Amino acid sequence: MLDVIILNGGSSSGKTTIAKCLQNSLPTSWLRFSIDDLIDAMPDAMFSADSGIKFDSDGSVSPGAEFRTIESAWMHGIAEMVRRGAKVIIDDVFISGIDAYNRWQVSLEGLQVLWVGVFCDPAVATARENKRGDRVAGMAVSQANVVHVGMNYDIEVDTSDASPEECARIVAQRINQEG
Repeated sequence: MLDVIILNGGSSSGKTTIAKCLQNSLPTSWLRFSIDDLIDAMPDAMFSADSGIKFDSDGSVSPGAEFRTIESAWMHGIAEMVRRGAKVIIDDVFISGIDAYNRWQVSLEGLQVLWVGVFCDPAVATARENKRGDRVAGMAVSQANVVHVGMNYDIEVDTSDASPEECARIVAQRINQEG
């Protein structure tokens, strides 16, 4: 029985919208958490400290040691909710690639996880980023490919042309196949 769905993709690739569509289409209740939730919960000081997380003017993101500690606690906290009966959809940006996957693997040990790669053409993601206005310019293009390096997904979707609803249907079909 599936416990967790992890959507990994670059900034503005459509992960959050797909997650919301999944919440509305799956037959049971699923909670949704995003790496943005963690970042939004952090104190302002974390954005200026070397040990925190820095969003550089070129769109790159540099997580420090204190951020990694808090991120680990967040990951383990979500895993504990799942162990206590919650179904969870996570939307994340694996800026450290396979290392991020490995950190989730440790947290989610013993749980059934569906790993979903959310791909998007960098030009399409950049146009979305510009329209959003709440991201550092360049994040979409800098993350579009690096988040997928070394990853082996259970299923992949591409939001360049497909709607979030269509991508959610593809993921839901895979969930139904697995029972």
